[in-house]
Amino acid sequence: MGTSQQLSSPSLQQLIVERIEREGPITFAEYMRMALYEPGYGYYLTGPSRTGWEGDYYTSTDISPLFAHCMGKQLQQMWEQLGQPAPFTVLEQGAGRGDLGREIQFWAAQQSLPFHAALDYHTADIHTGQDALQRVSAGTERGEPQLLPTDALKRVPTSSSNKSGPVSSALAPESVRTPIDYQYCASVIISNELVDAFPVHIVQKHDDKLYEIFVDVQDGRLYELLDEPSSQDVANYLDSYKIPWRTFEDGWRAEINLHALRWMERTAQLLLLQYPHTDRREKANPMPPSTSSNMGNSNATTLNTSSSFALGTYPRRKRRGFILTIDYGDTARKLYTRHRHRGTLACYFHHQLIDRPLARPGEQDLTAHVNFTALIHEGRRHGLRLQTLTTQRQWLTDMQMYEELEQIRQHDFAIIDHARASDQGQIALLKWYDLRQRAMALTTPGGMGDFKMLILKR
Repeated sequence: MGTSQQLSSPSLQQLIVERIEREGPITFAEYMRMALYEPGYGYYLTGPSRTGWEGDYYTSTDISPLFAHCMGKQLQQMWEQLGQPAPFTVLEQGAGRGDLGREIQFWAAQQSLPFHAALDYHTADIHTGQDALQRVSAGTERGEPQLLPTDALKRVPTSSSNKSGPVSSALAPESVRTPIDYQYCASVIISNELVDAFPVHIVQKHDDKLYEIFVDVQDGRLYELLDEPSSQDVANYLDSYKIPWRTFEDGWRAEINLHALRWMERTAQLLLLQYPHTDRREKANPMPPSTSSNMGNSNATTLNTSSSFALGTYPRRKRRGFILTIDYGDTARKLYTRHRHRGTLACYFHHQLIDRPLARPGEQDLTAHVNFTALIHEGRRHGLRLQTLTTQRQWLTDMQMYEELEQIRQHDFAIIDHARASDQGQIALLKWYDLRQRAMALTTPGGMGDFKMLILKR
């Protein structure tokens, strides 16, 4: 029951086939984990950069620097709300090439030197040769993985010594690389199009029952297999959000992102843990020797309870901070509707939307829309409160993107008003059209403008 597709990635094909032959059919979530994150094979852990115009997809940061400028304004507002702490530590999860952080640093250096001096920006990404979704044997059902990021952090240097501009985090020396423990001091944790890339379970309705999609192999081909849900969490998920799926037509499908719940739990814990009071003198050497020895060790993701830094034997401050995430998706009742008969799972290969999720394992991106109701509810369970849930279009408007766009026009393209017909005027006009078109792409209804901006706070 289902569809089949020819395998095309021999090394990963053999890995998947051997896994299924050894353990039996695997959930689609486990297939997606292997396709995206399997060490040495996964889409995000091998090959060239996946984002940008040369990759398979692009993000708001690739479209226009105005997005990063608005993020800088948002972070500055949060810094002020927290009493202008120094350092003001920001952790960006799923940072990719680090373009967002570098552009934020550049904007801050130009717009607010006090904020720029306080800003301590760190990035963490899955593309580090580590398995971002490491499998563990304890507490799993039917071989399902737990969400255990094992990537090291990189600090984005604020600028060169003369504060003239930002330095690429990719060029950061090993001495500024920090193990996971350091992120426990983050005041703001941000992510942009991260949660949509977590592995998802897929369920399908038949005769008033939900079945789960598994992946099996027959005659060298992957195919979908329907079976009972792999866990009660999967079976009860839609009911927990009061989705009337029993009234939908047979064959209706939906994605269930249990990893998003685990991610929110862990991220909330990172934000809510108390931390020692530090000043800028301590910032230069924030970790005791007992933790620094773990640098580069994938097992260093667990908080070192033998460390006085981790235990907080220093005087503590009550934690306040924010979790900010941007992604495509919606609230549960708007996401899981009868009109989305086939769900939201999408595959991207060289900027083309492909409807073959079992093809090219490890070579194409797999993604699904985010249930923001789930993130909000899970955040509340861990002590966070909802501050904002809005569209990217409205958020960029609130952050005065259009005002900045007009200022750029008046400052950099004034020649358009008095010498448009000249060669320089025509060049300026074309550049202005390009800049304006990129800004509009960030706010287009039905596109990036409908992405959701979620801010949770404590």
